[in-house]
Amino acid sequence: MQDIQSYISDNKNRFINELIELLKIPSVSADTAFSQDVLNTADAVMKALKDAGCDSVELCETPGYPIVYGEKIIDSNLPTVLVYGHYDVQPADPINLWDSPPFDPVIKETQLHPEGAIFARGACDDKGQMYMHVKALEYMTKNDKLPCNVKFMIEGEEEVGSESLAWFVPRNKEKLANDVILISDTGMIANDIPSITTGLRGLSYVEVEVTGPNRDLHSGLYGGAVANPINVLTKMIASLHDENNHITIPGFYDKVEELSTEERAEMAKAPFSLEKYKNALDIDDVYGEAGYTTNERNSIRPTLDVNGIWGGYTGEGAKTVIASKAYAKISMRLVPNQEWEEITQLFKKHFESIAPAGVKVEVKPHHGGQGYVTPINNIGYQAASKAYEQTFGKKPIPQRSGGSIPIVSLFEKELESKTILMGFGLDSDAIHSPNEHFGIWNYLKGIETIPYFYEYFTELSK
Repeated sequence: MQDIQSYISDNKNRFINELIELLKIPSVSADTAFSQDVLNTADAVMKALKDAGCDSVELCETPGYPIVYGEKIIDSNLPTVLVYGHYDVQPADPINLWDSPPFDPVIKETQLHPEGAIFARGACDDKGQMYMHVKALEYMTKNDKLPCNVKFMIEGEEEVGSESLAWFVPRNKEKLANDVILISDTGMIANDIPSITTGLRGLSYVEVEVTGPNRDLHSGLYGGAVANPINVLTKMIASLHDENNHITIPGFYDKVEELSTEERAEMAKAPFSLEKYKNALDIDDVYGEAGYTTNERNSIRPTLDVNGIWGGYTGEGAKTVIASKAYAKISMRLVPNQEWEEITQLFKKHFESIAPAGVKVEVKPHHGGQGYVTPINNIGYQAASKAYEQTFGKKPIPQRSGGSIPIVSLFEKELESKTILMGFGLDSDAIHSPNEHFGIWNYLKGIETIPYFYEYFTELSK
């Protein structure tokens, strides 16, 4: 039987080429123009799971895109690991900011990835990280190294709120029964500083619409006499933060957990260079809520950000117009204990209340999810820690993430399972941005590390 490192070495080019083929399919769940591509990706994931050694693979229909389910049950008395991932990707816009076509993957060296990185939409989030688990299963099944049972649940709507997954999970509790859930949809501090994500922020996502006159107006004839929806919207948005960048929505912070001085001191031990952070983003200074460090602002504190804003004329040249409508998309990242539906209602009530006379305001909730914290004293975390230590040669640092995976709290509620977040991407991998990429070293390191999680989890479960 081959060991994992030699197996990866022998199959390296195939592993990379298979991922590249998967990345070529534009599985953008947010845009119906790509619906067939999303379905084609589900079929490709099904085939990959069959080829990797799953005894049973099926396409589970939902009200939306299908869920790919696969399993290999070797002994009902052994523990079961449920692997979750997603095969859909974010829109590639703005296309003009990509250095290479987003769905025509290329491998390029970077400062942080001297062995090369695959540049493509979905490379890191989440096709590359999801596919690590498929290839890890292949190694374990072909070399008789699988120590426990495994189930896969790969969905196609994570980037649009996982609505169908929320429908599917409660209806399939027996099928999905497990002892631990394993996800790779997060990152680590650096290639030489492994870390395990122990906390995620929740999310509330809304769209707002401000309507003024019943049609676009001539800005010379009506300017100064009629409320301009774009002017009004920008003032309303500006008022959502005070001079300390504290969110001004009444009740917003009522359930926010304040971490102890000791906990904040432990977080501060994670290596971080403010100068490198600013240089990487080409900014002169950081910005955020007063009284907190950069790493605290993007992990343990809630936020409110405008993700898009539009209205009026944005074409070439000039058009002197007062637009009838203005729009914005706004996301709020929430910390554990904040209920996303409650925050959405607080936002809606407040935003409508601050609208001046002369305009109408509509707040349209999109989707959301709860935050999550996993304890570091359970056997799932301990198994992951031992796995990283085996392949990286050092103990990983527990770290809270600023991102959101809303379905993690759903899993704990419906399946009564803890989730372990073993991410192998880097903050610099540009997920959700132009030029998203995933290091080949990171991809192969994930394939190497994951089988050790199975081994240690099975040992610790005895």
